[in-house]
Amino acid sequence: MRLTRYTDYAFRVLFHVAVNDGRPVPIAEIARTYDISQNHLVKVVHELVKTGYLRSIRGRSGGVLLARPAEQIGLGEVVRHTEPDMRLLDCVGCLIASACSLPRPMQEAINAFVEVLDKYTLADIVNESDGLERILAGTRD
Repeated sequence: MRLTRYTDYAFRVLFHVAVNDGRPVPIAEIARTYDISQNHLVKVVHELVKTGYLRSIRGRSGGVLLARPAEQIGLGEVVRHTEPDMRLLDCVGCLIASACSLPRPMQEAINAFVEVLDKYTLADIVNESDGLERILAGTRD
């Protein structure tokens, strides 16, 4: 199973903003830190703002901040928002689709994967990752 690049970028943005908690973080800073296209990150950040993970501040000293405490942002919840069509199989057009029971255990596996992520929050990752703060807090404009 593989998560999309979109989800990867969403987690990177959330980690960066959480480490710099209380300071509006410009998207350009995040893009430069991870060497990711700013245009890609704008889309990701827009969705994270829309879904209530981030809030944005416009203007010269603007950027993004966490919209709620990192302890209240579950990893499984983020994956559910960024991977709305998480399927391991594409049964459309398959000759045996009407008789095959493989999709059921595959869906159970996906559910189990996300349930493990539900045990962790953004705060858990940020607090348990030695050196993360040193790396990400040192990338300011």
